[in-house]
Amino acid sequence: MPERVLTVRELNRATLARQLLLDRAALSVPQVLERLVGLQAQMAQPPYVGLWTRLHDFQRDDLAALIESRRVVKATLMRSTLHLCTTEDYLHLRATLQPVLTSAYESIAKQRKGEDVDIPQVVALAREFLAEAPRSFAEISEMLTERLPGYDVGMLRYGVRTHLPLIQVPINTRWSYPGNPQFTPAESWLGQPIPTEGDLPALIRRYLAAFGPASVTDVQNWSGLGKLKDAVQAMRAELVSYRDERKRELFDLPGAPLPDAETPAPPRFIPEFDNLLLGHDNRTRIIADEHKPRVYLPGLRVAATFLLDGFVAGVWRVETKARAATLTIEPFAPLSPADQAALSEEGERLLRFVEPDAKGYAVKVAG
Repeated sequence: MPERVLTVRELNRATLARQLLLDRAALSVPQVLERLVGLQAQMAQPPYVGLWTRLHDFQRDDLAALIESRRVVKATLMRSTLHLCTTEDYLHLRATLQPVLTSAYESIAKQRKGEDVDIPQVVALAREFLAEAPRSFAEISEMLTERLPGYDVGMLRYGVRTHLPLIQVPINTRWSYPGNPQFTPAESWLGQPIPTEGDLPALIRRYLAAFGPASVTDVQNWSGLGKLKDAVQAMRAELVSYRDERKRELFDLPGAPLPDAETPAPPRFIPEFDNLLLGHDNRTRIIADEHKPRVYLPGLRVAATFLLDGFVAGVWRVETKARAATLTIEPFAPLSPADQAALSEEGERLLRFVEPDAKGYAVKVAG
């Protein structure tokens, strides 16, 4: 039987359903974090907004309390980037993703000239230093410079980041993490050893549940792992396959949601760095190619965006002046009165979540 061809709109609705963006969910924060395989967390606020836009009645303390009790952690995972995830997921995923971190280090090392770095020695020095107290990477760098003079401190520091499992230490602030964070060994923070045996098929299944149907290159792009064709092929008997409109093969879990292409998709505000915008190699299911330059910014930044009819339709930002909070919406095309009204209503709710102590709120459309 010929494989079913999925249109861009069908892929859009499938992705939105799995990302909890068609309907807000009545799930716990740990359930959502595990369903999404974590939330990218380069900055402190976006994971809170990402949960707010996906959950019914989400409150800041719903996540902050889990972070403080160490049931949720911030650590380096997919694509060698910081993610917020449950402790259980961190323990399950870390070893599978170590090749991503090792490859990232080796890629940079090839570009640098100088002596080879003894990674086991560097890791041992950092582990001993961090056993005394949590440290910032500025402090770690200073220690490594003193102990290993003559080496490129950037490579020493990156060797620690990529080879020693670390947890970012939270503090008691509105968004849980400071601008100048400190780190501690994961095994100390969690009170148990970090597993060293990976489970690649489990990671692939988790990805497809959160982002499928998807191609092999999509899985590679999201995870940072390379050469996954053989691993996915080995799982073919337990997967279903489709084609997109360009005839690329897509894999999925049997019975995973595939909503009708015309399923209503309400306006949604997506925070900076959200994996919705980073979970695929081919991102046309979420954002048109012509809009990418306004979303994927220099310095690997990803702008905060909003969705209309399921697709990225513009960017947004929040500014506070004289205790008045303003949400500025920058659409890529003129808004209809109905869309503007819906965005204004949703936007004011977002403002009240992000700036609960403001004395006034306004939603403004730029241009």
